[in-house]
Amino acid sequence: MPPYAEEHTGARIAHVRKVRRLTQRELADLSHVSYSTITKVEQGVMAASPSVIGALARALSVSVAELNGQPYLTELRQDQLDGLINPIREALNVYDLGPDPDVVPRPVEDMEADAERLCALVRATNIKQVASELPGLIHEATTAAHLTPADRSWRLLASVYRTAYDVTTKLGFPDLCTVALDRMDWAAQRASDAVLGGLRQYLRALAYLRASDYKTGKRLIGLSMSTLRQAEPGRVLEVVTGQLHLGAAVMAGRDKDRDTAEAHLNEASRIAKRTGAAEKVHWLSFGPTNVGVHRVSVLAELDLYAEAVHEAETIAVPEGWPPSRLAHHHAEVARAQLWTGRTEAAFKSLQTARKLAPQQTRYHPTVRETYAGLEAAKRRMPETFTNYGAWLGV
Repeated sequence: MPPYAEEHTGARIAHVRKVRRLTQRELADLSHVSYSTITKVEQGVMAASPSVIGALARALSVSVAELNGQPYLTELRQDQLDGLINPIREALNVYDLGPDPDVVPRPVEDMEADAERLCALVRATNIKQVASELPGLIHEATTAAHLTPADRSWRLLASVYRTAYDVTTKLGFPDLCTVALDRMDWAAQRASDAVLGGLRQYLRALAYLRASDYKTGKRLIGLSMSTLRQAEPGRVLEVVTGQLHLGAAVMAGRDKDRDTAEAHLNEASRIAKRTGAAEKVHWLSFGPTNVGVHRVSVLAELDLYAEAVHEAETIAVPEGWPPSRLAHHHAEVARAQLWTGRTEAAFKSLQTARKLAPQQTRYHPTVRETYAGLEAAKRRMPETFTNYGAWLGV
């Protein structure tokens, strides 16, 4: 369990700061976060933005996950999800041992259908079901790839490893999601699939974004773009390239570089006009709607919260858009609404995120930090607000 998991983010920051024997002013100098922000965050009267948490984590030489209190083991145990992590870890660890003599793989098309089904379940936020079924499919696909080392088998295995990344990321295990990405790279190289290779570098860049290492994240985006130049032209390549621009835009936004962020958003928008809605292409949810919600994300990362709220109000989300992506969007809108003083609207957005994707929302650091900010605002909130906090475990 992470240390001081029962405390809020500000209390965890204060604890580590004291262990490092730093005053608040010294931490402000090291992190380039204002003294007043640090004092308010530590006291729990201000929600910390992802960029603030990242800057403080770097200055304190700890991970962002540690300051966020991840993984949230108490809640994972309540949901009976904690026992599903180790089987995934074990399945990822046997990648190079050759075929398992106790596993008889099904035909590759049957395993591919299962892999697609699990991808769809992740987007529908049925994380528990995916986590329970995933280890068996990893073992099966690993054995199949070693027995029949064709491109198709390695491509299947890379896809299954990508699902392991999705699950472990959503449940707050950054160390394990890194292992899953390394395995994905190992399989993608054997499949000689440039798109999968580029996609893996993009997902790795997102991991560095969450860790607030923007410099490395930008380098990985550039490496991914280079890898994609080896891929066959077509819609799939355009979709993945467009998604790379969206990731790069958020990276630039969090790094407070508006011009670069806007340039990436505009290029993604041009690509989306050509591809149209392409949510199921590598399950990236790419298309015009995703460009719109990323624009909201970028504005929030730039601390332009009023603009983010206004932009969110202009987005018409089509019926059937992936619940996982939509719930994440509502969580980000809630943060922007909190910072503009629209506390009731912010709580409604959090409730919408929970309704759309309860398992994902419960383990989302932004949701927890926004809830804490609403609690600190000392405004009159409905009775359901306390119930929501009990559900989150805060």
